[in-house]
This record gives sequence, structure tokens and C-alpha cells, in this order.
Amino acid sequence: MKIGVISDTHLRSGDDASLLTELVESSYFRDVDLILHAGDHVVLDVVEMALAPKRLVSVRGNMDVGEAAELPIKRVVELAGKRIGLIHGWGSPDGLAERVAAEFADEDVDLIVFGHSHRPYEGRVGGRLLFNPGSPTDKHFAPYNSVGIIEITGGGVDVEVIRL
Repeated sequence: MKIGVISDTHLRSGDDASLLTELVESSYFRDVDLILHAGDHVVLDVVEMALAPKRLVSVRGNMDVGEAAELPIKRVVELAGKRIGLIHGWGSPDGLAERVAAEFADEDVDLIVFGHSHRPYEGRVGGRLLFNPGSPTDKHFAPYNSVGIIEITGGGVDVEVIRL
């Protein structure tokens, strides 16, 4: 199973969402089974329309408004036999991975996907794999825009940051 991963799109009504539409049509997300969004859509329907027809599974970020603000703060989704924790994150980038890992301390998850910092991250905290795809639209806090891919194959989970 191949999963597209994005976060921190920060799109408002009337914003040009063509970058996200191009992602779905590009080789990056063309063959993904669904897309995980780790929050800060800002306006949910703009993101949903841009990513259609892909299935979107999302959580709320600290900047989300309207329908996006009604999304859960965190969730666990089971995909291809693996449990993936999805959360946005909060506070300073320093210690962010540790804070989001602590939110899933009592959950049986194989991977935790998070956002908030706009900075790509792949690492382990307490033996668990954590992944932040960065932001496809805002590189204010990172040297480049990025998205992510998760591949679940034969019992394993692989993650990859894709620079845009």
C-alpha cells in the first residue's frame, strides 16, 4: 500500500490550490491509495477539492478554521495491517517529536505521522518510527517544500520525504 502524506498546507478560500492538484496528478501521488493530512489545512474544502478524487484522512491543526476545526486532534488508522497514529503537534519545534510520541504512549501504533513544524522529520522516539512530511506550500521554517510517502509492504513500513 502506498500512502501520500502532507501537512501544513495553510490554504484559505480563494487561494490557488493548483499545487496540490498537481501533486495528485504527478508521479508522486498519482498511484497512492489515500492521503494522510497532519493538520493545518486552514480551510478543509479547499484542500479536499484540490486532492480529489483521492481519499483524505485528516486531523485538526492549530490554524484550522470552520469544518477543519471540527476534525479530531488525533486519530489512529489501520492500513494494510499497520496502525498509524496521526496528529498535528504543538509548541516549539524543539522537542516536538517527543511530545507527539508521548500522545500515543498508550496506543499500539507502528508509525506516528505529525506536522506543525513545516520541517521534514524521520526518526525514532522510544523505538517508534515518527514521520513529518514538512509543508508543500510554506517553507518559512524549512529550506524547501516537501511531502511524504509511506509504503507498507510485506510487514514493513518505509517512509520517504519528497522535496518539491
